[in-house]
Amino acid sequence: MDKAAPDRSELAQARRIVVKVGSRVLVGHSGRPNPRRIAALADAAASIRAGGRELVLVSSGAIAAGMEELGWRRRPKRLPDLQMAAAVGQLRLMALYARHFRHHGCQIAQVLLTHDALNVRERHLNARTTLINLLRHRIVPIINENDAVSVEEIRFGDNDLLAALVAMLVDADLLILLTTVDGLRAPAGDGRTRRVPWLPSVTPRELTLVFGCRNELSTGGMASKLQSAHNVARAGIPVVIADGRRPDVLVRVLAGEDVGTLIGRPRRDRWAARDRWIGFFHKPSGTLVVDEGARRALVEHGRSLLPIGVRAVEGHFTAGAAVDIRTADGELVARGLASYGSDDLRRILGRRTADISALLGACPYEEAVHRDHMVLLAASDARRSPR
Repeated sequence: MDKAAPDRSELAQARRIVVKVGSRVLVGHSGRPNPRRIAALADAAASIRAGGRELVLVSSGAIAAGMEELGWRRRPKRLPDLQMAAAVGQLRLMALYARHFRHHGCQIAQVLLTHDALNVRERHLNARTTLINLLRHRIVPIINENDAVSVEEIRFGDNDLLAALVAMLVDADLLILLTTVDGLRAPAGDGRTRRVPWLPSVTPRELTLVFGCRNELSTGGMASKLQSAHNVARAGIPVVIADGRRPDVLVRVLAGEDVGTLIGRPRRDRWAARDRWIGFFHKPSGTLVVDEGARRALVEHGRSLLPIGVRAVEGHFTAGAAVDIRTADGELVARGLASYGSDDLRRILGRRTADISALLGACPYEEAVHRDHMVLLAASDARRSPR
């Protein structure tokens, strides 16, 4: 945890803000949505918009709101019951938002997403166009996962990941994750903890500090927030994790005050939109295990992955599918779009390019994964190499 923290005053220059608010912030101990918290959030949103900024809100709380409406005291475990609670609760939650935002003359829009709406390129671009157009017309998009229809294959998993992807989707200047603690806490001796003001990136060391991750109303936790924030920060968008129960927290963050935990640096160079789509919006369909020579060619020289450098193919996928590229010891090196399906890759792995035609009957591509369809994700936080 580097002590040379960046100047937070640069956060005051952020113009497009994504704010994620979790269930534990919106919902009281009784399990009911807290109108005062929603009113405070609407007050802060109005202040942000009055300053000429654009705001996207990623909101949890639909299932909790549905539980109250249905008279349930405990979060259900069966998927159909969770979907029913979400369907009932989303309407109630949006009604609360609409009432409080209306007091400030703020128009809102509901946007429900599933993972497959963002990893298919055409749908991805359509979702981006819709959100940007809403912002252009000074409408506040309120986004949630479409829990009423989501199943495991198309779920984000939690709204921290959803917020991270939305921040990258709309090319936000800042992502703020609101929770019930004032950021990451680290041991300070005598059983006490201290707030960590800044993390340049998230490593396994920081994840070991996380404890007390979940409760019945929330699906995320600090580990989820750190992992999601790390992806956003490495793509060039700073993240602040802060206590959403404080009414002035958003205003203070945007004033550049030392609030919560900042992850990454303001004004860092951004990844290109297509690189973000390849690197973070896919659930990989398989893995290519590469040798050390291939790893060096990718990371140090910005080369494509050739079949000769592939040692194993894991999973079943078609050409064009997203795949992880890992070393034999499991290190994630890159993610890319495979030039060949898994069956063909198994036939040509470890072979020279000149052998592809003889093995497959044709050689449509020399590369297993072309560098134009690949982003580096090595633990060293390597950026995509310049062409």
